[in-house]
Amino acid sequence: MSEADRVLSNFTPEVREERTYSEKKLRVGIIGTGWIAEAHVESYLRQPDVQIVAMADLIPGKAEKFAAHYGVKNCKFYPDHKAMLENEQLDAVSVCTYNTQHAAPTIDALNRGVHVLLEKPFTATLDEAVDIMRAEKKSGKVLTIGFQPRMDANMKQIKKIVDSGALGQIYYIQTGGGRRRGIPNSTFIEKKTAGIGALGDIGCYSLDMVLNAIGYPKPLTASGYTSNFFGTSTDYQKPEDAARFNVDDFAAAFIRLEGGIILDFRIAWAMHLDTPGDTVILGTKGALRIPSTECWNGSVGGPMKLYHDLAGEQVETVIPIIPEDESGLFDKKIRSFLDAIIFDRPAPVPSSQILYNQAIINAIGDSAELGREVEIKIPQI
Repeated sequence: MSEADRVLSNFTPEVREERTYSEKKLRVGIIGTGWIAEAHVESYLRQPDVQIVAMADLIPGKAEKFAAHYGVKNCKFYPDHKAMLENEQLDAVSVCTYNTQHAAPTIDALNRGVHVLLEKPFTATLDEAVDIMRAEKKSGKVLTIGFQPRMDANMKQIKKIVDSGALGQIYYIQTGGGRRRGIPNSTFIEKKTAGIGALGDIGCYSLDMVLNAIGYPKPLTASGYTSNFFGTSTDYQKPEDAARFNVDDFAAAFIRLEGGIILDFRIAWAMHLDTPGDTVILGTKGALRIPSTECWNGSVGGPMKLYHDLAGEQVETVIPIIPEDESGLFDKKIRSFLDAIIFDRPAPVPSSQILYNQAIINAIGDSAELGREVEIKIPQI
């Protein structure tokens, strides 16, 4: 076996486990029937041990129309999540509301002893995230946050490489992502519904990719910058959308983490560039380059490359892309949540980690507003 093959053999794909399903169908409710709920419902309908029994939406008739479109039978509909939780015996819910309404239904569901899959970002504010975690701790129920890129074999490979020690001590990370043109619409572009813009929408994915790989060290400080030149311009937006756009469409930051690690971050919904750069993890023994993509959504853009020394020579080892199997990432997200409930496993994407993610996002916004570096304080749960 050559030395290159020996290095690569350390990062072989995991063997797939045999699937086991619950004998009893889990009763699931959907809170919020907007765009992201589509993927949740489609995935739940593919699970043999799930029955979607209820949906709640504030807009009259929206949930009914949504259910009819996806062929969901024997489902009850409610004008809000409180009415649904009061009248249904549920095992689990997916919270698919807009960002500023993540906290209330999640807390209420946990308080009623219902497991929760909460879509990303965690919340709009750090205080809301803390309130949710206190309800989670009291309830003892599963709360997982909707980061499906975690389920990607290539994302797992990044963590595997770091954990192997091949990079040595990590001291600097450059990460981010962007879209040349990729501003969403609807509830994403106003503070009253989204709370945060590109930072929360795709920035949370970028942060999770590297923070999860290095074990989610505690964030200490952030010096951040945000702008919205594209979102507020009628050159790139419809006049009515530009008029109500008041969140970030670009953000950058310099973040200090425990362990002497520096995180150099940038994210964009729109810019005059196809990508702000690849993700790079620098360590004392090696470095890892993770190619970006043109329309970034939390994925790996191509084969990764490990830079290291071998017998006194500078060498590179290409880490091939692992093809996605027939089970898509969203199905894996849903399935990992269900399995955590059935087999009493820990949450696949625990709130204790994403609390740090949320703290960084909010600190970047605070720093940008104040025009200076800010200390990141993590409240006690």
